[in-house]
Amino acid sequence: MAEDNKPLLIKRYASRRLYNTETSDYVTLEDIAGFIRSGREVQIIDLKSGDDLTRQYLLQIVAEHEAKGESVLPVDVLNDLVRSYASGVQSVVPQFLATSFEMLRESQSKMMENLTKVPHPMAAMPGFEAMRKQQEAFLKSMMGNMPGWPGPQGGKEAGSEGAPDQKAEDELAQIKAQLAELQKKLSKL
Repeated sequence: MAEDNKPLLIKRYASRRLYNTETSDYVTLEDIAGFIRSGREVQIIDLKSGDDLTRQYLLQIVAEHEAKGESVLPVDVLNDLVRSYASGVQSVVPQFLATSFEMLRESQSKMMENLTKVPHPMAAMPGFEAMRKQQEAFLKSMMGNMPGWPGPQGGKEAGSEGAPDQKAEDELAQIKAQLAELQKKLSKL
């Protein structure tokens, strides 16, 4: 487990192929994104020069997801990022972004803790545990691409690309149906 604490070293060869030094095989950008989503830090270095290319490849991963329509960054935020590069003054944007994401990670963690806390006032209600598990699964599927969030890939089967959106919609529909049923039961009490 101590190995998980240090970054996964990826070497870029002159051919631009990326080599995972732990598993001794070549990886793609999508593989690297998967490592990061699972909580693993990654460091990408150029084999010949020794230059750290991590930032460059992370930006490429973000750009590819944005180009596929998996937009996370609103246009206003992208404009502000470009402006921050254009200003000659030391920008507060990097510190602001780092702090904002850390606050988001903390609030997500607290939300998950609150979902799993026992006793919950409604814990004695029939079907509560199933609803709690579905809420947890829904949050994981919706927040899975956020840094530091234990995303849906833990239970994701290989080759199920494009399925997470449908899966999330199905889970949301199930949650809505269960909530409606619980409301009916509550109104009868």
